[in-house]
Amino acid sequence: TNDTLTSDVIGRRVEVNGEYATVRFSGIVPPVAGCWLGVEWDNPERGKHDGSHEGTVYFKCRHPTGGSFIRPNKVNFGIDFLTAVKNRYVLEDGPEEDGKEQVVIIGSRPVETIGFDSVVKQQSQLSKLQDISLRNCAVSCAGEKGGIAKACPNIRKVDLSKNLLSSWDEVIHIADQLRHLEDLNLSENKLRCPSGSAPLTGAFSALKVLVLNRTGITWAEVLRCASACPVLEELYLESNDIVISERPTDVLQTVKLLDLSSNRLIDESQLFLIAYLPRLEQLILSDIGISSIHFPDAGIGCKTSMFPNLQYLVVNDNQISQWSFINELDKLRSLHALSCNRNPLTEGDKAAQTTRQLIIAKIGQLRTLNKCKILPEERRGAELDYRKAFGNEWKKAGGHQDPARNRPDEAFLAAHPRYQLLCLKYGAPEDGELKIQQPFMLKNQLLTLKIKCPNQPDQKVLEKQLPDSMTIQKVKGLLSRLLRVPVSDLLLSYESPKMPGREIELENDLQSLQFYSVENGDSLLVRW
Repeated sequence: TNDTLTSDVIGRRVEVNGEYATVRFSGIVPPVAGCWLGVEWDNPERGKHDGSHEGTVYFKCRHPTGGSFIRPNKVNFGIDFLTAVKNRYVLEDGPEEDGKEQVVIIGSRPVETIGFDSVVKQQSQLSKLQDISLRNCAVSCAGEKGGIAKACPNIRKVDLSKNLLSSWDEVIHIADQLRHLEDLNLSENKLRCPSGSAPLTGAFSALKVLVLNRTGITWAEVLRCASACPVLEELYLESNDIVISERPTDVLQTVKLLDLSSNRLIDESQLFLIAYLPRLEQLILSDIGISSIHFPDAGIGCKTSMFPNLQYLVVNDNQISQWSFINELDKLRSLHALSCNRNPLTEGDKAAQTTRQLIIAKIGQLRTLNKCKILPEERRGAELDYRKAFGNEWKKAGGHQDPARNRPDEAFLAAHPRYQLLCLKYGAPEDGELKIQQPFMLKNQLLTLKIKCPNQPDQKVLEKQLPDSMTIQKVKGLLSRLLRVPVSDLLLSYESPKMPGREIELENDLQSLQFYSVENGDSLLVRW
């Protein structure tokens, strides 16, 4: 870049020795002659001042040491899109193998040129490209008008993250030429809003995935950009200090996945502004600092009208410390999967398995927790244990085995909104179940079980006392010796008088009888 620059460099993104900055000033800085650029660094520790020099303010920075003055020839203003594509996807192929290179003499220097066939081959290579990554390639503009559409018209997916794009206008110039563009990543570019107040063109008419992580975009800008994306399905907005300031009415109506992670200014009331997006299925709220949520339109045991199609919620790395948060999630009518790692609620002194069981018992329709599938026998075990664990509290609050007298108070129902439902499902807990057990006495951990062999009518029904901590593998070993049948031939299941007509397989050899909620008086069914 020469030393005479016009004012149109203001706002341009530049790179200097691997560090990124935005040009805020171009001109003379006395007493030193020549043109200088005043830049504001993305990393404020890289700078020396706030845009002032010897008492004169040349530009302003958000950080007191965010600015520097640099000579234009030290700055990389970037390259156009097509040059970056050719650099990455054509020149990497190396010399042709068909021996059609020609050496010609220009002046006194021999110059290698690629034959005409190779040029055709390169053009055909570019036209076949569908999925490209230009991450960190210093792309700053679209380049010659129509050049992209001519050279690589079939691109469907582009990663343009961490480049030198400085305005949405340039992004639109690129996207306008890619009629099949479905997936665009613009993360880590600082983009000025499109010029003019008119709505954006149809540049993103086929776009389904848009990634805008760490771009500094505001919510108003998100809604404006979204107006140009009529079929958008996934929108990623991580780490932008976003404040959801208004409800999206005629935009984002097709979005199925929304990632708002690491936007620490978002609170519960802001989430209600996006609660009626009709197709939203996945909402990612990791590390936003949320601690509570309450759906005011739904009472105990009822479903909220908010987030009607939300199936998967991620709230990892937050400040959730109260079980009331989990109780509220049971009000979401479509919620099937939850990730809730690294919260005070799940990181405390309680065993991870106990916490998992409580979450499963409290959210009835959950099928996956922290990416681990909830099997039917795990749900049954969690709900039975929950019913038993809070049985004494339920009785004290007015719960009773006689349905006519079963009236637990409001405080209990608020803390355990699913408890009454579990009593209907499994029967109210009986007094014998609610005796406080002494966990260190072996007799309290022994189960008296009947052992039946349905396929062997001559085999007598046996009765055995087994510790509830015994693994299925060890149970099989015992039965193998008892029945004189190889372990590998044995298939185990059990039935319970509490669930007549239902048989539950004991399929995981490493789990215990307790895991499968096998109880006193149940029957082990052995087949071979």
